[in-house]
Amino acid sequence: MAGILAWFWNERFWLPHNVTWADLKNTDEATFPQAEDLYVACPLAFCIFMIRLVFERFIARPCALGLKIQANGPQKAQPNAILEKVFTAITKHPDEKRLEGLSKQLDWDVRTIQRWFRQRRNQEKPSTLARFCESMWRFTFYLYIFTYGVRFLKKTTWLWNTRECWYNYPYQPLTVDIHYYYILELSFYLSLLFSQFTDIRRKDFLIMFLHHLATITLITFSYVNNMARVGTLVMCLHDAADVLMEVAKMANYAKCQRLCNLLFVMFAMVFISSRLGVYPVWILNTTLFESWEIVGPYPSWWVFNLLLILLQFLHSFWSYLIVKIACRAISRGKVGKWNPLHVSKDDRSDIESSSDEDNGPPPIQKHYNSTTNGTNKAHGTNGYLSAGAPCPDEH
Repeated sequence: MAGILAWFWNERFWLPHNVTWADLKNTDEATFPQAEDLYVACPLAFCIFMIRLVFERFIARPCALGLKIQANGPQKAQPNAILEKVFTAITKHPDEKRLEGLSKQLDWDVRTIQRWFRQRRNQEKPSTLARFCESMWRFTFYLYIFTYGVRFLKKTTWLWNTRECWYNYPYQPLTVDIHYYYILELSFYLSLLFSQFTDIRRKDFLIMFLHHLATITLITFSYVNNMARVGTLVMCLHDAADVLMEVAKMANYAKCQRLCNLLFVMFAMVFISSRLGVYPVWILNTTLFESWEIVGPYPSWWVFNLLLILLQFLHSFWSYLIVKIACRAISRGKVGKWNPLHVSKDDRSDIESSSDEDNGPPPIQKHYNSTTNGTNKAHGTNGYLSAGAPCPDEH
């Protein structure tokens, strides 16, 4: 284990030439980032998770109810042992052939079975009230941490001159503000990572898990090799758009149409301008070129910049999706009445749409016949669509 740790913390990887870990030990005159500083983030993440539960229960939930957001979730599917076994052990989206077999076995028509699977899938999705509470919690945190970041950074020299991020590097002392900023951000994303295993599992579980993991890696990496100054700029820049996104989702869940539209437009403008404009011109310019000129490259420098460049590609992809969502919303809706978040449906958690008649319980028995079968085939039965019912929103 000692050999593995010595290999992992190799000074020639982490630090510039002629710098050792001994040079960055804390002294009476200066304090530098230490890897063990980050250990406190784990228990703090648990505390943040508990605060979230209290916040959602006693603050967000009353606010949601005050906005007339329904507390009840989607309608539950009628208990059926055969369909439940197929749903849990085989597939949640049966194809046409399996639907026909189940129809004959249960003496139900295909459309009824489709409706059962749709309602059963919806049972595993959080209600609008739960999504509102989650968005309100994230909005509150992002607003606080973004406000803190702006108030802290406007007093620093490197906000106005990014070359200050590299002067005297890596012998830049760690201030209390930077330490607090880093630990709080890291703890929050750790809590999001943990909560994925306790919240209702969503269909983008793996994608969001990797996103949180990548964020935690970047925060940890920049802290350990004392790139904390530029790290604070990256964190603050990203928090700006997140605030608007969460409050736009809240407006969508509360059915405040015009406010939702306005906030989405603001979010799109801030996201695209900050991550396709400010990020490459301001952040990548200083990490790639100014740092090369002042400090020079070394192994962890290459890794850090590679991660930031990969992040830029993600920014481009997400910006494309945002523009696509807006264009689809405008093309589908009437002028002045488009709802971009309704089209995107929070992309990972909203309930599949269904016809009005899906609100009633499925009939106990309904004989299957060739006419019904032909109708379902004509409408492309696939576990989502049903004859005579409107298509769900595409994601």
